Amino acid sequence: MLILKRKLGESIIIDDHIEVHVVSIEGETVKLGISAPQHIQILRKELVESILQENRKAGSRMLDQAALLQLLHQANKSISKEGE
Repeated sequence: MLILKRKLGESIIIDDHIEVHVVSIEGETVKLGISAPQHIQILRKELVESILQENRKAGSRMLDQAALLQLLHQANKSISKEGE
């Protein structure tokens, strides 16, 4: 991890395309401004972690086999009727 000190109004450049500005400092809170191309997604870390956690939860849910079989049976009936 690279650690840098920056003062209010100063900035850093990442990969020639992203500039991070120190916009304000209020107590222990630092407000950053980020200039980057539109195709680069910028998210807060806690949001990314929350999304990953929800995805893990969704992927680990056990399917109700009876309900799944019923849905497949209904889908087969629909396909059979379309082919008549």
